[in-house]
Amino acid sequence: MQYIQYLIIIVVLVIIALSITRTKKKDYKIEVNKLVDYLGGKNNIIDYEANKSRFIVTLKNVDLVNKDAIQKMGAQGIVEIDNQLKIILGPDAKQIKKYINDLK
Repeated sequence: MQYIQYLIIIVVLVIIALSITRTKKKDYKIEVNKLVDYLGGKNNIIDYEANKSRFIVTLKNVDLVNKDAIQKMGAQGIVEIDNQLKIILGPDAKQIKKYINDLK
């Protein structure tokens, strides 16, 4: 009888652990849509690439970018050179590039 109680407790703990890991996963499609909006929309984006932890984007008009919102999304830094932004996103950069490819 005790074994059944232990088994029930283990099953409940596994279900809780699975639900926690699912809620912690980022929804990259939502993140990408926000990022594109913060970059001034997809018509403002000329070119983009992911290089390790950086997301590098060339824009038509840098003035349309909401840098504060990008920082709040989790960017660790933003470097602006002419009409290009280098956004340090960490390991998410390649995943975000993939979803932007799907978006365009």
